[in-house]
Amino acid sequence: MTQKQIPNGLFITLEGPDCAGKSTQATQLAAYLRDAGYDVLETREPGGTKIGEELRNLVKHVVGDDAPCSEAELFMFSAARAQITRKVILPHLATGGIVLCDRYADSTTAYQGYGRGLDLEMIETMHEIAVIGRWPDVTILMDLEPEVSRRRHESREETKGIADRFEDEERAFHERVRNGYLELAKKHPQRFSTVNADDAIDHIQSQIREVVDRAIS
Repeated sequence: MTQKQIPNGLFITLEGPDCAGKSTQATQLAAYLRDAGYDVLETREPGGTKIGEELRNLVKHVVGDDAPCSEAELFMFSAARAQITRKVILPHLATGGIVLCDRYADSTTAYQGYGRGLDLEMIETMHEIAVIGRWPDVTILMDLEPEVSRRRHESREETKGIADRFEDEERAFHERVRNGYLELAKKHPQRFSTVNADDAIDHIQSQIREVVDRAIS
C-alpha cells in the first residue's frame, strides 16, 4: 500500500512529567496513524541517536559529586536536540512522514527554566540553535499532579534501584516544572493541547487522536 504523505510532514511531541503515560500513548497513536497509512517515526528526546542516548544516560543517571550542574544539563539536552533534529527529525519530515517524539525543547524550558531557575531568554537562544526554527506542529501536554507521578514512579518495577536525578527531586521542583508546562500551554495555545494524564488510558488516547486528526485535516 502506498503510504500517505503530508506536505512538510507532521511533527508531534508528547510532553509532561515522567510516569504520565507518554510512552503508552505514543505507541497507541503510532499504531493508529500507521493503520491510517502514514509513515510514522517514533523517537525520544534526549535520545534517538547514539550521541543522544549517551547524553541521556549522563544527564539522568550520573549522581553525587559528578552530577552535571544546571547549565551543563542545558548544554547536554541542547546538544542531543541539535543532533536528533538534523539527523532524524528533519529528514523524516522531508519525506512527508510523521515524527512522534517523546519530549522535545519544551521539556528543557519546563525543567531547566522553571524547575532549575535558569534564565528563560538564555534557554530560548539555545532552542533557536538546536531546533533551527522547526518547532512541533502539535504538542500534547499530559498534565499530572506531582504526587501522582511520584506514586507511579515508586511502583514501577523496572525503575526500582535505578537513580534518576529528576524523579528524585523534591516536590517543589516538580510543582515548578508543572507550572512551567502550563504556562507554555497558555503561551502557545495554537500548538498545545492539554489532557488529564490521570484519566483512563483509552479516553486519553481518544482525545489525542482527535487533536492529531484535526492537525492532519
